[in-house]
Amino acid sequence: MNALRRHWLRIAITLLPVLLALGHAVGVWRSPFVEPFDNFIYDTRLRLTMPRTLDPRIVIVDIDDPSLQQLGQWPWSRDKLARLTEEIVGRQQAAVLGYDVLFVEADGSSGLASLQQLAAGPLRDDAAFAAQLQRLAPTLDHDTLFAKSLVDRRVSLGYYFTLTPQARAKGRLPVPLLPPDTFPAGPHYATRWNGFAGSIAPLAEAAPAGGFINVLIESTGDGVVRAAPLMARYEGVAATPGYYESLALAVYRLAQGRPPVRAAFAPSGLPGRPALLEALLLDTPGQGLLRVPVDQSASLLVPFRGPGGVRGGSFRYIAAADVFNGKLAPGELKDKIVLVGATAPGLQDLRATPVGAAFPGVEVHANIISGLIDRRLPYVPDYAPGYGVLVLLISGLLLAVGMSLLPASRAALLCIGVGVLVVGLNAALFASFGLVLPLAVALMMIAMAFVLNMSWGYFVEARARRGLARLFGTYVPPQLVDEMLERPERYSMRAESKELTVMFCDMRGFTQLSETMAPTELQAFLNTVFSRLTEIINAHRGTVDKYMGDCVMAFWGAPVHTADHATLAVQAATEMVAAVQEINLVHRADGRPEINVGIGLNTGVMSVGDMGSAVRRSYTVVGDAVNLAARLESLSGHYGAEILATDATRQAASRYLWQELDLVYVRGKARAVAVFTPVARVDEAGPALLAQLERWDLVLSAYRAQQWAEGRTLLAPLLTVDAKKVLYQLYAKRLASMALQPKDPDWDGAIRFETK
Repeated sequence: MNALRRHWLRIAITLLPVLLALGHAVGVWRSPFVEPFDNFIYDTRLRLTMPRTLDPRIVIVDIDDPSLQQLGQWPWSRDKLARLTEEIVGRQQAAVLGYDVLFVEADGSSGLASLQQLAAGPLRDDAAFAAQLQRLAPTLDHDTLFAKSLVDRRVSLGYYFTLTPQARAKGRLPVPLLPPDTFPAGPHYATRWNGFAGSIAPLAEAAPAGGFINVLIESTGDGVVRAAPLMARYEGVAATPGYYESLALAVYRLAQGRPPVRAAFAPSGLPGRPALLEALLLDTPGQGLLRVPVDQSASLLVPFRGPGGVRGGSFRYIAAADVFNGKLAPGELKDKIVLVGATAPGLQDLRATPVGAAFPGVEVHANIISGLIDRRLPYVPDYAPGYGVLVLLISGLLLAVGMSLLPASRAALLCIGVGVLVVGLNAALFASFGLVLPLAVALMMIAMAFVLNMSWGYFVEARARRGLARLFGTYVPPQLVDEMLERPERYSMRAESKELTVMFCDMRGFTQLSETMAPTELQAFLNTVFSRLTEIINAHRGTVDKYMGDCVMAFWGAPVHTADHATLAVQAATEMVAAVQEINLVHRADGRPEINVGIGLNTGVMSVGDMGSAVRRSYTVVGDAVNLAARLESLSGHYGAEILATDATRQAASRYLWQELDLVYVRGKARAVAVFTPVARVDEAGPALLAQLERWDLVLSAYRAQQWAEGRTLLAPLLTVDAKKVLYQLYAKRLASMALQPKDPDWDGAIRFETK
């Protein structure tokens, strides 16, 4: 929770694109960039997931350029179309035939109308001419020939709806699929038209079915056909008003025995709002109920199988001339659904689709029929807006919080991970269930959130962090700098008073050693020793204050607050002593003088901050507690101990077992100071050591009570155990000397040191 409070402004900045995306998702505002991006995503996803396999059930008879060269320019005479129909439905035994062409005008290519005008005019008295005309008329009436080829055949003819200020109608429409009062009053549940270009009366009356071939009913701005209407509402006066079916639906219904169609609605979820058109329902024989999801204009997303065209591989294309000339074996198209359409560029029935820039219009119908048969129908569910809002909320909140709390590299990985998860979920739902769900606004939100978050982090937060790193990088261990960078606002160079533990570490024997080394060797040696000691200080979260000749000064507890600063300082001191002993092993092998260290530790309140002159400043500690640690470091050799610490450090570092050395007066202190040295960790101390320390405490008590003889008696066993220990030798001399003097009633057992 504290981290959230620290980064609340960065989180709020990151949530801005989330709010904008939510506003777009719920319709408060509309971005002009989202729909094109969503279309691009849909097209790409469609191309990646379409089957790209041949559907052998549907065949396209192609009015291509070679067919036009052989049979003449379009439109062909209706006697040729009659022969083509007989070949497909009769000799080839196709299950259903659909014409994706218009038959708006009567066929006058035979000249029958001119002959009839002659018979009614200049040659009306020529009986022979009239008889011959009567005999030839049936073969010259191409429309009638074509109409006869359609009777009692499962054939559907195409027609076209129009919408103009002045309603225009030509030809006839078939019987509407549904009456005009099928849907609830109010909203437009299908596209509405007031005119049409239908088949001429003889053909419309002969054909058992017809369907409109309108495909691009609404422009998405790019002119790409992604959806096609399955129903359209005619509201003119030249034909029966009602809902009419598309060519694809008409052909599919013919193939399935013309099952009835009804509409399914879903509640809008809002009071006073009309129900939403959800699907068209067809009771197909032997296959159960077919649910065809549609949008509010009764349009279906076209389930494209492949790239389209003769080489697309989705459907078999046969040149119309080859069919017309009987080049197919009898029954080769048996039980197939056959569509007659044009791919010749001059006939202008090529469409821009997501899978091809010049996609044959007839294959759009073929893809719809194939999708209806396979029940492979992509659709936008009615809960798509809610899904979009949910994805935006979850991903947006996750990114806003996660990217604000994580380092830049992990924040980038989180952003990529969320993006992959959103895309993966969207793709999986599309591939598995055909659900077309919004994705563009989520991806745009993720990208904008990342840019804003990283920009804020770099230009605002990182600037503060870089400044902090510049200030403390030379004093503080890298791991502490990293901790400080997590909350840079808490740290500054401003001086403050706080309880810290300070250390002074001085090398003994350095003068003798320096006399045996060349300057470059001495420099290398000091660098090696100080580097090793600094590593230890850093490893225990200490801050190196400065190097002073052969002395290093460090402190614990600042700038990063550390509760166990005294314990860490003692741990560092013991490891530094061990490190110097390892260096002495090398010196001993090289025949060089050995060195030792004296370390003074004190815990107390001191001032810490950026101090110095206008020319040179440093982050350091000052105060009486600091001076006391420096005094103890100089006394360490007197007691033969590498580490001296005050009682404050002893109490704060309770994990260690301590041996009290003395009570001393140091320069600048009016009161005596108890001096201790760590001998072992509490959990590592054995019974012998504990007994030794217990006896030593008795020696000190006797010494301070001026019981000289008792003190010498208590000290004797300790000297027997460790006769070379400087501390025991020191007190043996003191006890012997004090025994020769009378007792001092004002003596407090402390020794005064006036040197440093």
